[in-house]
Amino acid sequence: MDYNATPLAASGSAVGGIVPFLIGVIVVGGLIFAVYWGRRQRAQEPAPPRPEEQPTLPESGPVREVRERREPTEVPENDGLTPHDLSGSSHRAADQEPQTWDDNGSSFGSGGPGRT
Repeated sequence: MDYNATPLAASGSAVGGIVPFLIGVIVVGGLIFAVYWGRRQRAQEPAPPRPEEQPTLPESGPVREVRERREPTEVPENDGLTPHDLSGSSHRAADQEPQTWDDNGSSFGSGGPGRT
């Protein structure tokens, strides 16, 4: 009989059980630290607003959506022009009629058979 293999097998199984246990302890310790640190950070944040500090509707009621056509502003040709030198990017169009599509202008969405 070979008696020398028995102590080696026992020590290998002991290490095989201790290492995962230690890794588990380290992971659990890290999670506990993360919760502790997160609670400390949360305690330093300002409190949520009280009901009287919440925003309210204007007296005229809710603001409605405004639809209007915009036209781009022409950019002048200038080598030394910076974005701060430009005015707004668009202005209100004089003609506020909604844009209509030309039936013969595009084949996109032409109503073809699609996937067959």
